[in-house]
Amino acid sequence: MSDLPLTPLSKIPNFDPRHAPSLGTDAHLPAVPLARLGAEALRERFRSPPVWEPEVRAEPRFTDRSPARAAVLVPVVLRTAGPTVLLTERSLQLANHSGQVAFPGGRIDANDADANAAALREAQEEVGLDRSHVELIGALSNYVTGTAFVVTPVVGLVRPGFALALNAGEVAAAFEVPLAFLMDPANHHRHMLEWQGVRREWFSMPFRDGQAERFIWGATAGMLRNLYRFLSA
Repeated sequence: MSDLPLTPLSKIPNFDPRHAPSLGTDAHLPAVPLARLGAEALRERFRSPPVWEPEVRAEPRFTDRSPARAAVLVPVVLRTAGPTVLLTERSLQLANHSGQVAFPGGRIDANDADANAAALREAQEEVGLDRSHVELIGALSNYVTGTAFVVTPVVGLVRPGFALALNAGEVAAAFEVPLAFLMDPANHHRHMLEWQGVRREWFSMPFRDGQAERFIWGATAGMLRNLYRFLSA
């Protein structure tokens, strides 16, 4: 493969991830048992992590800039009916990953003590999630995006009762998806595209949210797939 940066999927002519053919789902894989998705089970899993391997570590790069450290918060909201994951739809005004579904997060600043601090700060800045509602329980392996961000996914349990205040310049919408849905590989679609002699593969997890379809794909879907591997190991 050439050492030149690749074209990002979003810049390929006529490419729309929502219309990319699905190669099928991973329905043959077991869903994470519901008993493992409760608050105490999640705490224990991160306290005593299993031997596991992340399935998705890095996307094909399409920039030649130096890597930058970033962090996202994977907010697991402890709803009575079952835990959910709080996700955002990024503003169309943003330079990177505009319009995509994402976790709250961003670049780790010099003033951030670590990835945990950055994830909490970004969640508060982007959606107004007060850190007093968040209990951090651990982090997954780093994920490297095609834009050369080395992302640490920080997992937090979120106590209900919070009020969101979206930063309109960064976030167009915020919504929740049941954790059980995301941790069931029957909902994990596989995609593949050949472009400029390079094979590109990715996951998507389309979710029907009332009248809207929330199309989860790319880095967010990759990190959720790694969470599935971690919880099912």
